[in-house]
Amino acid sequence: MNRTQEEILVKDFFEKRLQERVLYELASPKKRLDALSRLCHNYATTLRKQYLIEVPQANFNKEALANLLRKYGPIKQCYVISWDENIDGKEMSLSSALEHIVGLGMPSIVSCISGKLAYFESEQGFGPPPRYILNKEV
Repeated sequence: MNRTQEEILVKDFFEKRLQERVLYELASPKKRLDALSRLCHNYATTLRKQYLIEVPQANFNKEALANLLRKYGPIKQCYVISWDENIDGKEMSLSSALEHIVGLGMPSIVSCISGKLAYFESEQGFGPPPRYILNKEV
């Protein structure tokens, strides 16, 4: 886990009232999933609304989604916070991150450009899960 990356992501995109609690939960192996659970159905009260850009249905293809994210700036390595233990807390390429989380059905956040751009996919209910770009440059 990269605590610095997680702190940047939380401080930039999570509601201020929840930041300290989320950082505490992410730092605890026993509580880490609690932080991710906040992103299941109540992500709208957890993430800062002013930075959420809904991804159009046409971009649910992994390659199209990667291209859409790259329009916001060059993306080298990404940092992933995910329900999937195999990729949670890891740095990887954007295509690898999207390969794992698109369609996972559980919440994940990919920090694409630290402090500026991230991709968020929520828990899947009926139909495709809610997907958003978090752009601080809006």
